[in-house]
Amino acid sequence: MGGTVAFGTVDTPLGRMLVAVSETGVLSVDFHDSPAARARTVERSGLVPVEDPGRTAAATERLAAYFAGELRDFALPIDWRLTTRVQRQVLTGLYETVPYGSVVTYGRLGERSGTSVPARAIGQVMGANPIPVIVPCHRVVAGNGLGGYSGGTGLDVKRWLLTLEGALPPTLDWDPAKGP
Repeated sequence: MGGTVAFGTVDTPLGRMLVAVSETGVLSVDFHDSPAARARTVERSGLVPVEDPGRTAAATERLAAYFAGELRDFALPIDWRLTTRVQRQVLTGLYETVPYGSVVTYGRLGERSGTSVPARAIGQVMGANPIPVIVPCHRVVAGNGLGGYSGGTGLDVKRWLLTLEGALPPTLDWDPAKGP
């Protein structure tokens, strides 16, 4: 397949996040920039890393605006190559139908995506989402609560993101400038 990937970083209340962008679109988002995260992306994608700040600018600027509470829709092209066909179908359904500030249950997302994937498997797809925050797996909840979250430091990050978006009420000590 060939091609290149450029990496950009953005400082957020959750830490310095890493964004990988191919010629097609956003390929991955990692909650922590590190040489290991970059190497994993290169290995999984088979793409050659290049320095190209212009390619990553839209994604990093939009992530910064999201975390500042100024952006509700990323409207970025996505490169789905790190997903399977079923993952792509479920994650595309999520990206296109669950807007800022709203949530959907695992089971309902399975129905919306047109797959016969059970709720438990939807949770596994969310856990393997290579593009968290932009493809908002934090908006997928259990029928009886928040469910799980494998991004960043876990469930506290999910709760923080849902509070930022207004899907959960803030606690009295919640500060959007500070992470969980």
